[in-house]
Amino acid sequence: MARLGTVRSHYCALLLAAALAVCAFYYLGSGRETFSSATKRLKEARAGVPAAPSPPVPELARGSVAPAQGAKAKSLEGGGAGPVDYHLLMMFTKAEHNAGLQAKARVALRSLLRLAKFEAHEVLNLHFVSEEASREVVKALLRELLPSAAGFKCKVIFHDVTVLTDKLFPVVEAMQKHFSAGSGTYYSDSIFFLSVAMHQIMPKGSGFISVVSFPSWLPVLNPLRRVADGVKEQSSDLCWGCSSWGSTARMERKPRPCVLCRTEIMRIIQLDLDLKYKTNIRELFEEFDNFLPSAIIGIAREMQPVYRHTFWQFRHENPKTRVGDPPPEGLPGFNSGVMLLNLEAMRQSPLYSRLLEPAQVQQLADKYRFHGHLGDQDFFTMIGMEHPELFHVLDCTWNRQLCTWWRDHGYSDVFEAYFHCEGHVKIYHGNCNTPIPED
Repeated sequence: MARLGTVRSHYCALLLAAALAVCAFYYLGSGRETFSSATKRLKEARAGVPAAPSPPVPELARGSVAPAQGAKAKSLEGGGAGPVDYHLLMMFTKAEHNAGLQAKARVALRSLLRLAKFEAHEVLNLHFVSEEASREVVKALLRELLPSAAGFKCKVIFHDVTVLTDKLFPVVEAMQKHFSAGSGTYYSDSIFFLSVAMHQIMPKGSGFISVVSFPSWLPVLNPLRRVADGVKEQSSDLCWGCSSWGSTARMERKPRPCVLCRTEIMRIIQLDLDLKYKTNIRELFEEFDNFLPSAIIGIAREMQPVYRHTFWQFRHENPKTRVGDPPPEGLPGFNSGVMLLNLEAMRQSPLYSRLLEPAQVQQLADKYRFHGHLGDQDFFTMIGMEHPELFHVLDCTWNRQLCTWWRDHGYSDVFEAYFHCEGHVKIYHGNCNTPIPED
């Protein structure tokens, strides 16, 4: 019996030692965070609470690749593994016989592509709204400019201006009379209100078209080959593929019809053509991270006393108003040459949806005695006076406007208060046909 008791004692001691070893392995020996600590850290991160630093990660195994220094972990599009998409949109219409517009487009695209830098898993999506004749002009420009571009991958997507105008007209018809110069003028066309309703005409789940068929030299896009069942080709939208590797760039000779994918575009930047880029356009996408929760659009202030003039009656009736006054204390209005559109936030905002209703547009136009002629820019300026929380104001260096027309037309005494801009210019805007400084 004594020997049996001794055996049982040794057996119990062995079990206890094994249990202590397991505990030591999980809490002391591995050097990695526990499941509980990891869960706590993730919850704190989602809630915006600074988390304690994670334990050091073991050295990468031979043959693995470390992330690029300074690369952001959060992607704008893609939802995880696979390519990350960055979307730019430009209007390019009535360009076939317009040498001036073609020259502006050449300056814009050359500077954009020359300075653009993206990681290997990132794709720049260039969207052009155009008719067939202008589409050929764009393709010729891209064939000329892409061979000298830096090494990154891109897609080129064309949207038929007539198709988009038909979709836009029911949404923006009521507001055009408040923000257009008159029938038949440049901004009277519905397409120049595209940014106002882009979140509606490009709905969630179908959204913009995505390329599903590209040559084998663009391997990063291969995951986009999968197409939702039952989705038909959109013959009015054509996609081109381009890729640059070092000093060599290639572009698919023939466009292919694009097919809608389930992935939606959540964020897009709309740009005028009379721009010249002085920095990597990828940096502008980082401004989305600076939006406050209520903001849905990023846009720079107007740098002339345009709206001091447009709101003259409201300012006369309200002499203490900030409406139309220069920055930093005033509300000078917005300039739509560079716009960051958080399409998902626009879709989810009940306030913005109400502001699109004809009755609401009429009410604000009456309140501010407003009648403009600059399309979407006027609409955003007017609702910004009432609801500034909807907007993230970009620094003037992201849209350094050069037009000085109002300085010579009655506002020379206050012009510099609007026009002043400090800092290294990232994008020049040659509005009202103003020459842009040479490099």
